Amino acid sequence: MSQAAASPAIDSKPDADTGLGWIGILRLGLVQASIGAIVVLATSTMNRVMVVEWGLPAMLPGVLIAWHYLIQIMRPRFGHGSDQGGRTAPWILGGITVLALGGICAAIATALMGTYFISGLALAVLAYSMIGLGVGAAGTSLLALLAKQVRPSRRPAAATVVWLMMILGFVVTAGSAGRFLDPFSPERLVGVTAVVGLIVIVLTMMALWGIEKSRGVAANPSIPTHGASVPFKTTLMEVWAEPKARRMTIFIFTSMLAYSAQELVFEPFAGAVLSLTPGLSTQLTGLQHSGALMGMILVALIGARLGTMQSWIAGGCIASSLGLCALALAGILGPVVPIQPVVFVLGFANGTFAVSAIGAMMRLAGAQPGREGVRMGLWGAAQAIAFALGGLFGTGASDVARQVLGAPDLAYASVFLAQAALFLIAAFQARQLEQPSAAPRQAWQFGPLNPPAKPNRGEV
Repeated sequence: MSQAAASPAIDSKPDADTGLGWIGILRLGLVQASIGAIVVLATSTMNRVMVVEWGLPAMLPGVLIAWHYLIQIMRPRFGHGSDQGGRTAPWILGGITVLALGGICAAIATALMGTYFISGLALAVLAYSMIGLGVGAAGTSLLALLAKQVRPSRRPAAATVVWLMMILGFVVTAGSAGRFLDPFSPERLVGVTAVVGLIVIVLTMMALWGIEKSRGVAANPSIPTHGASVPFKTTLMEVWAEPKARRMTIFIFTSMLAYSAQELVFEPFAGAVLSLTPGLSTQLTGLQHSGALMGMILVALIGARLGTMQSWIAGGCIASSLGLCALALAGILGPVVPIQPVVFVLGFANGTFAVSAIGAMMRLAGAQPGREGVRMGLWGAAQAIAFALGGLFGTGASDVARQVLGAPDLAYASVFLAQAALFLIAAFQARQLEQPSAAPRQAWQFGPLNPPAKPNRGEV
């Protein structure tokens, strides 16, 4: 991985004592794994139970999950708070606690929907609101803490480690929960989710214990406090005025729109088209995340030696597009196309583009110290909006296509092919990420509708 950009003032200082060490990075990775453990149950397993076991429209879990993503548009504000120099550990622990409680409430709501639909739906709205707030607070504060306390030379590798830990949380939870969920019952779903929620809270408390006592953000002299006295709106508009930050935001939106639409229809596809049980479909999701884990490890090991970061991002997007085409064929042709290798390769492709993108984000976030939290929050908000729209698109399109085409295999295939096209667009955008930046816009210019008084022909 390329090293994160940093100012000479930071690079010239000895950072052996100020930079967060690998043990600390791994501890924070456990927090990200905890986030992934709850999210994979709420977005995959409970989604599948609503659609397949209870026979509810796929649009219902799509709307609930979209709602939890829309709440995450508050991520930039969380990041701005981290930039102002306050402690982030309480935000992280509080976010994880709200997330775990929201996951347990979501399991109870899903169980209720089988017999008491209205009560279950009301509780589900509250539960997914809590999940969105928890992910936004904990996730953004965690990335801001990493960007501020990890020395510049370690930021890309640290991002890779934390992202891998999140996928590990997906894999371990999907695999182990899948085994405990069979034979399926609503009570078993609630019990498994409650155990996972308790584990992630305890794990987060252990991971954060004392991590800021000796290296608080405000006490680190190598970290500027540029954003501390600037209003949030002004800071956000200044970051948006940066051409590279804008291009990264647009790329994240497109690629995550493609990825999220696939994620929410995968387990219903496995149940309705492949006729798999809840336990087997959850284990198939674990196989997909295992592939993603292997892809991320490959990029972390040899990515810096073979090609540029942009080529890895674009290649991962193209491979993801091909994987989705193969998944569509597997649904139509049945056993002729072995599903396990297809799912693993699709996960592998997703992993390569995701970890390459997060490495590029960490490098760009460190380009101007003091704005790391706002940048990560902006890109997190773009991802959240994409996931919200992607969930509605994927689940809604599958419902409409089933009515029009009259067959679930053709309906899901049409959705997968649309996602494949989006990944190709994202691959093109990835090639533009490192174009030279023109002169920056004025802080008040939020887009092309507000041109400068003297036009700049080099403006992007």
